[in-house]
Amino acid sequence: MPFVRLKLRLIANGLRGRPGRIALFVTGVLVSGIFAVAGYAIFAVPGVLDDGRAAATLLPLGGSALVLGWVVLPLVFFGVDESLDPARFALFPLRRRTLIAGLFTAALVGLPALATLVATAGTVSTAAQLGGGGAALVQFAGIVAGLLLCVAVSRSVTSAFATGLRSRRSRDLAVVLLAVVAALLGPLQLAVLAGLERADWEAFGTVARIAGWTPLGAPYSIGLDVAAGRAWAVPVKLLIVGAAIAGLLWWWSATLERAMLGAAASGRGGEAAETGSPVDRLVGRLLFGRRLPATRFGALVGREVRYWLRETRRRAALITFTVVGLFLPVSVSMSGGSPGLMGGFVGALAAVALANQFGYEGSAYAANMTAGVPGRTEIHSRAAAHALFTVPLLMVVAIVVALVSGRPEGLAAQFGGLVAAYGVGLGVVLPVSVIAAYALPETTSPFALSSGGGAAKGLLTLGAMLATVVVSVPLQVVAFFLGDVWLWLGLPAGIAYGCAAYLIGSGVAGDLLDRRMPELLAAVTPGR
Repeated sequence: MPFVRLKLRLIANGLRGRPGRIALFVTGVLVSGIFAVAGYAIFAVPGVLDDGRAAATLLPLGGSALVLGWVVLPLVFFGVDESLDPARFALFPLRRRTLIAGLFTAALVGLPALATLVATAGTVSTAAQLGGGGAALVQFAGIVAGLLLCVAVSRSVTSAFATGLRSRRSRDLAVVLLAVVAALLGPLQLAVLAGLERADWEAFGTVARIAGWTPLGAPYSIGLDVAAGRAWAVPVKLLIVGAAIAGLLWWWSATLERAMLGAAASGRGGEAAETGSPVDRLVGRLLFGRRLPATRFGALVGREVRYWLRETRRRAALITFTVVGLFLPVSVSMSGGSPGLMGGFVGALAAVALANQFGYEGSAYAANMTAGVPGRTEIHSRAAAHALFTVPLLMVVAIVVALVSGRPEGLAAQFGGLVAAYGVGLGVVLPVSVIAAYALPETTSPFALSSGGGAAKGLLTLGAMLATVVVSVPLQVVAFFLGDVWLWLGLPAGIAYGCAAYLIGSGVAGDLLDRRMPELLAAVTPGR
């Protein structure tokens, strides 16, 4: 396929002469290999144990979780490789069917698709052990259909959200859809935790049987149907999966065409033009009617606030954090888990949005570089603008968790822990944003990434979150040993801990930025 050859050529050209990208690509290969081997082993265990009951539970549920992962992970962590941005083909005389087929085939060529295929091959091994060669052959067809489903659902969902977030009129719909997708994490997690706690395997079996007749789990259970003598179920389930893939491709086609035709809203329409000097319009009244100082710092904060409100990729990051930051702590609290540990995760997730903060601007960063903005002023202004949105959200998370867990007296300590984790996350992320910045494609899609960008974003995200959790451990240990005393000390101690971590990290990042401005500009400039 020409699209496949074009993608491979773009990937090769993107790696040529760039040791940093080559290292990230190799690391992505290793991580994908670990995921593939681990997934294969998990799916193959029921066959090794010759346990048909475990296979009937694990395969449909594991396959369903894998498909949902293809929906959620690109939205939350990794993004979508837009080496072949559909907008680049808008002027070519390509039929929509040809374009969709080419882009879909090209999406199958990549590390995520290959790792998924190898991981799910463990279901073929299980089917062979339980039902022989015929069951294995049918299950192989099932994992191929499952891979097609994963790619179709990922591309259609991200394309729909990208289109919705480009348009201010339709962004509310995109927010609702994203909330629905993220909301699936909560009930799924609650069901799994409740089942593990009570060891109610009958309930798991019931859920697995239901999932096996949905597009999520059907492709991963047809081999077991052959092994159990239910060969009649195979064509029915394949028909279910095929109909789901066809519907997703139709949805993708519709959203793709709207994006290529420029359906996004442009300009401010009939809104009244702002009056006043450029400085007044930039600084403005941003928070509770208070004006920022008419200084370089105030102007930079005002600019960043407007970017977070209007730039699609930044807005998508805020939406994602809002939804995930609320649902995960609530789910853990309702299931009896530790809200403190989850608070550390949420605080780290909030700071991760700045891991590639300079990549959002690309070559536009040259304006700040030309103006001679000091590194620390640049870093502090960007962190302050992000905190204007993030800190109120952390307060909302603390209030909701305190109410859901039935411990309103722990509200202050919970908020202190969130602030501490957020400060630690900033202290870790800000230097990383200077050292490991990478370019984003010149597109309005909020989930688009250049070739290899998915591995870079995923590694930066996971590494920053892991480092944040590790650095936050001493505070969690102190909270554990102090018990109820921590209810009084948690807020001031958390704020102090977070501020100290932020000051250290921002100081390091500012000094690095002063020394690396040219290198940073080259790293975030698309096409270099």
